[in-house]
Amino acid sequence: MSEIIKLNYPIEINGEVINEVTLRRPKTKDMKNIEKRGGGEISQSIHMIADLSGLDIKTIEELDAADFQHLNDVVAGFLDSTGDRSSKSV
Repeated sequence: MSEIIKLNYPIEINGEVINEVTLRRPKTKDMKNIEKRGGGEISQSIHMIADLSGLDIKTIEELDAADFQHLNDVVAGFLDSTGDRSSKSV
């Protein structure tokens, strides 16, 4: 299962405009890999979003901070054990 998130502030990388990001649901191995990498909370979020979207780290780092936070919120919603994402705007 995955979710397509429209960016409020599209970016251009190597002549290609990126205006949406598709995130797949994380697996336990994704969380394990993030833990192994270490780093701070933001670095871990960058790596997790890169892993779940298939985009490279440099692309994630070019995202507007508001779009990055929105993607981070979507990932957090995936981890909500109740499965209720109805209160989150995506």
